[in-house]
Amino acid sequence: MAFKKHSVLPGFNLSLGYTLLYLTIIVLLPLSALLLKSSGLTAHAFWAVVTEPRVLASYRVTFGASLLAALINLFSGLLIAWVLVRYSFPAKRFIDALVDLPFALPTAVAGIALATIYAPNGSMGELLAPLGIKVAFTPLGIVLALTFITLPFVVRTVQPVLQDLEVELEEAASSLGATRLQIFWKVILPTLLPALLTGFALAFARAIGEYGSVIFIAGNMPYVSEITPLMIISKLEQYDYLGATAIAVVMLVVSFGLLLLINGLQWWSAKRLGRR
Repeated sequence: MAFKKHSVLPGFNLSLGYTLLYLTIIVLLPLSALLLKSSGLTAHAFWAVVTEPRVLASYRVTFGASLLAALINLFSGLLIAWVLVRYSFPAKRFIDALVDLPFALPTAVAGIALATIYAPNGSMGELLAPLGIKVAFTPLGIVLALTFITLPFVVRTVQPVLQDLEVELEEAASSLGATRLQIFWKVILPTLLPALLTGFALAFARAIGEYGSVIFIAGNMPYVSEITPLMIISKLEQYDYLGATAIAVVMLVVSFGLLLLINGLQWWSAKRLGRR
């Protein structure tokens, strides 16, 4: 006699229904409302709003700084994850906990702290000023703030994969005469590549929408260090709801397209590794 196997969670139909309902309320409805609101503009008016010179300059600052910050964390995050996984040293747990600090710290607090330290009269600003390097109130400050905010996304994505990576594979490659560079390039990196792409995508997406930490250190100068989220806030303060919605739709479309592209690369990489 076959006994029915009970599951801790509800059945598939109930679980799927709840999942779809929850995602619809939390994700789809707000995005649909955004698109519907933007439909109040004609195609010509929509294009005129999203291609204003000041708005275009904010796109360049936002996406350029976000891309640069994500690339920086792609390499630094891999290095930090490698150190935390492969080495034992004093205060390791403390340093590991520091990685999560940008998650818990309010973004406004992070922005104020960075602006205070890197201002011309700040502790770091005074050291960099004689070298002709100005961080606060420049696009470089935006990159710094975004790098701080998005670091945990890469580290926490790569770290579990590194922990599961079998050291025996590296030892076998070394016994066959492979150099350290060859071991990293042909054994370690292919395994980490999907996780690296995922961490990069998460960091990039998070950086695009960042507002609180950036406005304090950016200087918010039009055409120089003004980010797109600030343009949306400015439109709302002027009661230009349609204009704010139009810019938000552009951000949504570009972000979604980039995430699809990066997830496609991640799928391709995982499929390629699965065939080997």
